[in-house]
Amino acid sequence: MYYGDRGHRRQVVTIAQEVPARAGEGLTTITAPGPAQLVLMAAVARRYYLDNRSKVEIAEEFSLSRFKVARLLEDARSTGLVRIEIGQPGGIDLDLSIRLRDRFRLQHAIVVDTLEEDDVLLRRQVGRAAADLLSEIVTVQDVLGLGWARSLVEMCACLTTLAQCPVVQLTGALSRPDVDESSIDLVRDVARITRAPASYFYAPMILPDATTAAALRRQPEVAHAMGQYACVTKAVVGLGSWAPPHSTVYDAITPAEREALVGLGVRADISGVLLDEQGQVVPAGLTERMVCIDAAALHRVPEVIALVYGAAKAGAARAAVSGGYVDSLVTHSGLARAMLAEVEA
Repeated sequence: MYYGDRGHRRQVVTIAQEVPARAGEGLTTITAPGPAQLVLMAAVARRYYLDNRSKVEIAEEFSLSRFKVARLLEDARSTGLVRIEIGQPGGIDLDLSIRLRDRFRLQHAIVVDTLEEDDVLLRRQVGRAAADLLSEIVTVQDVLGLGWARSLVEMCACLTTLAQCPVVQLTGALSRPDVDESSIDLVRDVARITRAPASYFYAPMILPDATTAAALRRQPEVAHAMGQYACVTKAVVGLGSWAPPHSTVYDAITPAEREALVGLGVRADISGVLLDEQGQVVPAGLTERMVCIDAAALHRVPEVIALVYGAAKAGAARAAVSGGYVDSLVTHSGLARAMLAEVEA
């Protein structure tokens, strides 16, 4: 079996391991191949589909013309020796979604079926799946809280419709050179889609000291937004593992701070909530310097939906779920398998 991409389509090629039953039956324009021809067809098909050899290379190897190679490949498909299925990437892997939901007792588990390993493409596919999920489950009775992560920016770009519900900013702004949209932009853009009030504020997520952070949290617009946290019914967040480049919080602090927090046992973060590998909150001075939802408020949200990609984050995702800080996951097949492998080993 061969998996590959042609443009934006996913291609799955299966080469039969034995002679197809009555090859050519019902195909009046094709004569059933004899044993030698069948073996040659299979060899050429394997070189082309499995070994990724060009038709010119195959022709040279087998002392055939390019036209003969093309004809053999065409006959291999026509007789059923080779079967090709083409579908859109990013479809939902139902089996993995159910296994992940049941094993971790999640409210929702959406696993994108993809072979992609590139972070940009994974973010795009996970973001698209999250947009579809929100469009389905968010109602006018909800209050939607939004953290900030690059995957949420992708989700917002894919949102076209959403129930008319208020939107609340959960974290201050973190600047990154590779992303233009801030947490404020994200909340306002989603609120335009919901056509409902938005509670947002202008403040950085991480301040130099606890005193400055406390003063900012008392500012009217910040205090108003944070006062809405108790009303949030669904929160969408990113999830970081405590290693580069898998956490925007990790990236935003100094090397000395990172080392100290790793020493305290930090292995994951959710919108500024720092967790150890068991999913327990890690008390740290950094928490006092942040303007964001706190652990207690996040834990009270009825459904926290984490968008997470990259198999290296499997441990962080498991910690967040185990600690009760994440109730639903939107992820991809590689990470889902890694999470299941950790608990099924």
